[in-house]
Amino acid sequence: MPLRPVMVNIKALDAPAVGGFWAEALGWSAYHPGVTTYVGPGGGPVWPDPVFVCVDVVPVPEPKTTAKNRVHLDLATTSASHQAELVARLESLGATPADVGQGTVPWTVLADPEGNEFCVLEPRDIYRDTGPIAAVVVDCADPRAMARFWGEAIDWTLHEVTDDRAVLRNAKGVGPYLEFLRTPGTKTAPDRVHLDLLPYPGDDKAAEVARLRTLGATDLDVGQGDVPWTCLTDPEEHEFCVLAPS
Repeated sequence: MPLRPVMVNIKALDAPAVGGFWAEALGWSAYHPGVTTYVGPGGGPVWPDPVFVCVDVVPVPEPKTTAKNRVHLDLATTSASHQAELVARLESLGATPADVGQGTVPWTVLADPEGNEFCVLEPRDIYRDTGPIAAVVVDCADPRAMARFWGEAIDWTLHEVTDDRAVLRNAKGVGPYLEFLRTPGTKTAPDRVHLDLLPYPGDDKAAEVARLRTLGATDLDVGQGDVPWTCLTDPEEHEFCVLAPS
């Protein structure tokens, strides 16, 4: 069975601080199950969450480069006043305006306290039922190729595919969208943000990883050593991990 996206992995020098920022930004809670800071809905650290793609902030020794991340979060709002209030609140928490060449647009581009870019969207009907994260957005050269790979890799439904954009979402119609946007430029540095995927109970992780390789994934060595997860890249070199079932 294809894999399920369960977390957005964000690297940070100060994982508790960045995790605390994202907990406040999303209206969720920060948990510290180990060396990482897990951010998810309140009520306890449910993992994997049955609805939402949550956030896991992982400590690393290297700061972010000046290169724009190729993966970012879009945050949903319900009205113009909500958008303005959210932007003001995020800036009070340490977010800063970011210029990624967006020009004059109705959404606001910010960076978290360690420079990871994200967007606060103007209200859009399509995102009214997603929760605080409207979409996980991936820059790419070929959305159609990304749709072919990710449409087979994960168990989400393909909603749209054009030369400029591909959109997937959980088949149950819950949680955020996964969007691949045709974007100029090429990858120049390892990304600070990536998706973590998880097999379903009873599925064989090794078999799933082998299946991904046949679809075009490539093994990735980031110095992880002997760990229970597997690091891979998709056909456009976006990093992602396949986690071991608990």
